[in-house]
Parts: sequence; C-alpha cells; structure tokens
Amino acid sequence: MKAMIFAAGRGERMRPLTDTCPKPLLKVRGRPLVEWHVLNLVRAGITEIVINHAHLGHMIEQYLGDGSRFGATIRYSAEREALETAGGIANARHLLGEEPFLAISGDIWCPHFDFGEVGDVLHDNDLWGKPHAIEARDIAWIWLVKNPSFHPKGDFGLNMYTVSNPAPDTGEPTWTFANIGVYRPEMFDGIQPGQHAGLGKLLREYAAKGQLGGEVYEGDWDNIGTPAQLEGLNAAFGAKRP
Repeated sequence: MKAMIFAAGRGERMRPLTDTCPKPLLKVRGRPLVEWHVLNLVRAGITEIVINHAHLGHMIEQYLGDGSRFGATIRYSAEREALETAGGIANARHLLGEEPFLAISGDIWCPHFDFGEVGDVLHDNDLWGKPHAIEARDIAWIWLVKNPSFHPKGDFGLNMYTVSNPAPDTGEPTWTFANIGVYRPEMFDGIQPGQHAGLGKLLREYAAKGQLGGEVYEGDWDNIGTPAQLEGLNAAFGAKRP
C-alpha cells in the first residue's frame, strides 16, 4: 500500500510561524509533524510515500529528500496553488497507482496510530471480518475521533462501522474526521488533475449512499491549528519530562 501525506495548505491560522516555515515542518517534541508520519509509516511497512505541496514546498523536499534516510521512497506532487485535499489526490493519481491507498493530513499529530492495521480495511466481501459488514461499503474507510473543543458538533455519525451524515437536532452522537483514511482511486474519477476539490463533500456523498466505512480512533490525536495549540502541546510534553 502507498500513502499520501497532504502538505500543501498555507496554514493561515498558524501565522506568523507559517510565513517562513510550511506547516508540516513545524515541530512537536523537536521533530517536524511530517517526519512523525514518515517514521510511523515506515515502521508499519508502508515505504512508498507521496507528498503534495504548494506553500514553501521546496523546504519540505529539502528536509525529507528522497526519503532514503528514513527507509522510504518519497515522491512529490507539486501544486502551483493548493488544490485542497481531493484535488490534491486527483493531481497525484499518476503517483498513487490503481490500488487502495492511505491518505493523512500533514498537520495532525498522532504518534501512536498503528498504520500497520490499515492495509486490510477494504475488502470485496469482508471488511476486517467485522460484524454487520456491508459489501457496498467498500469505497473508503476513515478514522474518527472524539469531537475536540474547537469542533464540538463533529462531522459524522457512526453505526456498526458505517459512517453516516448526522441528522440535525436529533441528538445523534457525532465524531470528528481524523483526516486519516484509505480510499479506492476510482473514488476520484470525477475530479480532473489541477481541479480544486475538497474531500469532505465527497465523503458526505458516499456516506449518504451507505458506502463509507469507518471506526473510532481513541489514541493520542491533535489537529494543530494555531500557534497557541502548538505551544501548549509542546509545553505539555515538556512538563512530563524528568
């Protein structure tokens, strides 16, 4: 399985830090966010990695290089301007191949996520051997997390590993998309290379058809959106050190 790391965003809310440094190169515990992903992917045996970039993308290429020092092979999909998540995938289709692939945002921190468990989530007839599997639910599989304070309404509902669009005002439990998922390439057939397109809308369309699978991830996960969040995360770890 190949993996794609989204690294093209401008990171407006992280300014002024991102005026001179691309957001995926901001450090948590002394290590850039994107490097955490690369190391964890390689540890899980996923060594073919595609990274898209736009804002200050040359700095990402300079830092990671061809990936050989991490035990990986890294290829880059440069965008003149950020094409959003689904647009970034469509633009990199020639690098991702025709098999299901993993995609993860470069600005999240999830150091203990087990990427070794993602390879078998899409099957023709049996999703991981889990109960109540539905054959049609085979286009994508996403991970969800508990709603953070900055996103209390969440994104999706979840029932027996089937992701749904929550109905308004029903009190249905919701979860936040963790920006980690496995996707079949054909999911992006309707998006042309160079076209702007967000992944959220596409996921909602498949959720409405009952074709989106998922599960809750309960480990450490942070979507670092502001300098204060980054500082707080680093301070928290500093306080735990002996």
